[in-house]
Amino acid sequence: MAQNLRGALVGFCNPLLDISAVVDDSLLAEYKLKANDAIMASPEHLPLFQTLIDKHNALFLPGGSAQNTLRGAQRLLPEDSAVFFGAVGNDENAQRLKGAADKAKLRTNYMVNPTKPTGTCALLITGKNRSMVANLSAAETYNFSHVSAPENWKDIEAARFYYITSFFFAVSPDTIEAVVKHAHDNNKTFTMNLSAPFVAEFFTAQIEKTLPYTDILFGNETEAAALATALKFDTSDIKQIAKRVADLPRAGSRPCLVVFTQGSESTVIASSDSDEVRVYGVTEVPDAEIGDTNGAGDAFVAGFLSQYMQEKPLDTCVDAGHWLAGQVVRQIGPNYPETELKFVPTADFAPTVEKL
Repeated sequence: MAQNLRGALVGFCNPLLDISAVVDDSLLAEYKLKANDAIMASPEHLPLFQTLIDKHNALFLPGGSAQNTLRGAQRLLPEDSAVFFGAVGNDENAQRLKGAADKAKLRTNYMVNPTKPTGTCALLITGKNRSMVANLSAAETYNFSHVSAPENWKDIEAARFYYITSFFFAVSPDTIEAVVKHAHDNNKTFTMNLSAPFVAEFFTAQIEKTLPYTDILFGNETEAAALATALKFDTSDIKQIAKRVADLPRAGSRPCLVVFTQGSESTVIASSDSDEVRVYGVTEVPDAEIGDTNGAGDAFVAGFLSQYMQEKPLDTCVDAGHWLAGQVVRQIGPNYPETELKFVPTADFAPTVEKL
């Protein structure tokens, strides 16, 4: 008998319209940006958005990390399985974002701020790399009063899985705290993404406070390294970092699963209830087929959670994450193929297992 997953997954993040363009290194240098990074826009970055539109044939794409993830997860889940929370303006860009969500049959529960425009994110593509500069605008005004309203909190009560990006610590930490408490008190699954290296650097205290309640932590290799530095680990080995994070003190009896991706390199998983680290190989997408890599990490989480929610084995969850990320990197921007998405598990997909 199929599981009832109606409203089972709730996500929070900053819904942003991506302004994406292929650029050269000189534009990165002009704005002092790194080739593969994510930062919040400072005043000196604001002219960049119009520069991309005027001089670099920019594309407007639906974005926002968790919204990207939930769009992908919903494509692989039964109807009405996921709902996304975030703040937008009362403008055309908000309608663009909602249109993309509607197309994926993802339900949105936006807080609408009529005084600020919908947030945007500049995406500078150089080869396989992408540099992201986020201008949150309306997104940064999200507040706990929205989700705590009875008509919205019912979505929290109905859900069994929660996914929040660490970007949201800069916006509404009280919302994160309330959702974490609800998940913990009701034995539900709370998952979090490290999101970007700067988050571990500037929001270390908030991450440390949340980790004991986090059932699954996602991140990539640069985020893992930043977290290791923030937590003063004496190692740069990603397997050691994953295991040490998993083994941090827990708030309850549920184990912690740490999942670190490394682009086209292997995915590393450690758990607090095992001395083994699982290392999964990635089937590399040929360069000729790559549109750009933006959204690959979001897609990995989408594929992973879509199977985890259906109680599939861990190997299948990783397999689905790799597969869906491979579909997205063949597109331009954080987009999913227009054709039907149907995941078929890879025969004999299995990790290398190492004991630490």
